[in-house]
Amino acid sequence: MKTIGIYGGTFDPIHLGHLHAARTAMAALELDELLLVPAGIPPHKALPANVPAAEHRLAMVRLAADGIGARASDIELRREGRSYTLDTLRAIHEREPEARLWLLMGTDMFLTFQNWREPGEILRLAGLCAFGRSADDGEALFAPQRDCLTRQFPWAQIVTLVLPDLVDISSTQLRAMLAQGEGQRYLAPAVYGYILREGLYGTRADVRHLSLEQLRPVALSYLRAKRVPHVLGTEEEAARLAGRWGADVDLARRAALLHDCTKRLSPTDHRAIAERYHALPLPAEDKLYHAITGAILAREVFGEQEEVVSAIRWHTTGRADMSLLEKIIYLADYIEPTRDFPGLEALRRLAYEDLDRALLTGLEMSLENLRERGIVPDRDSVCARDHLKGKLP
Repeated sequence: MKTIGIYGGTFDPIHLGHLHAARTAMAALELDELLLVPAGIPPHKALPANVPAAEHRLAMVRLAADGIGARASDIELRREGRSYTLDTLRAIHEREPEARLWLLMGTDMFLTFQNWREPGEILRLAGLCAFGRSADDGEALFAPQRDCLTRQFPWAQIVTLVLPDLVDISSTQLRAMLAQGEGQRYLAPAVYGYILREGLYGTRADVRHLSLEQLRPVALSYLRAKRVPHVLGTEEEAARLAGRWGADVDLARRAALLHDCTKRLSPTDHRAIAERYHALPLPAEDKLYHAITGAILAREVFGEQEEVVSAIRWHTTGRADMSLLEKIIYLADYIEPTRDFPGLEALRRLAYEDLDRALLTGLEMSLENLRERGIVPDRDSVCARDHLKGKLP
């Protein structure tokens, strides 16, 4: 039987305390799926003043959910009126009638559960899993309420968890900290980056003049979680190569962080960006789109130097007569630590011994791979290879 957890909340913003609780419950209940459900209009309290638009809260929850293998649901944001849990459970049960549902909640909600709308019906649809979210929450607090609910609703299935390694922060405290330029340590990096780039909670980051420490989480907020290790690996490899060959390490890091910033976009989204900034036509191969649109965002949104923009533009295909930074980003993307393919270790060694020969080897390997897959190589890659072959003795 499929087991689904449902964890709802205002999530304003979603923070590491929420995520730690979610991961603990996923393991304890052996969930097949966990839904993080931002509330539309909570029935038990008013939304804070100046709460971000629902689309922002949903975007932050999606980033956080992706990072822990959960899924964000907009089921309550799409519903008009107050977000009653019973309505949500009924909708999920209708969609997944054979699934076992678990409703996850923190201490405050658990201790007042008997006051919810139709608590008995909720407990017919789902088990209840409550977890402590502060150092004062524990079995002494949970046991009386658990016993009371079990007596009142004998069919209830209730699990209470005391979380190890508590992340003791409330969203109210966190919003105040963010407005003061603090609180980053309580947020997943991608969520913090999203807050910075959208100017939420009183943050005042200038996205056209971000420090490297600010740019990193902002760049991560554009990515799927599975791509984050690659981008961070590319950043570190680019920094090492820049140090070895005398390039600007800071620019190498910035180009590496942004090189895949539009990778997750659809072809339609890529074409819209290219059209807006007069970069049409795009190449025939849609896997090359992100290099072009990523360069556009680096220039137009983040105000990066042309050296960085150009390195992003050519990191996938290369081109004839590449600049030093272009070569470094192309190779860093190719040989970063998460990569694994035949000949990689030899290519990594060569990259620190002879940059141009490493670049030529990488281009030839890439072109051969395309031919084996029946893909016509991009003309710029062929020109890059031929230029290097003519240049090297």
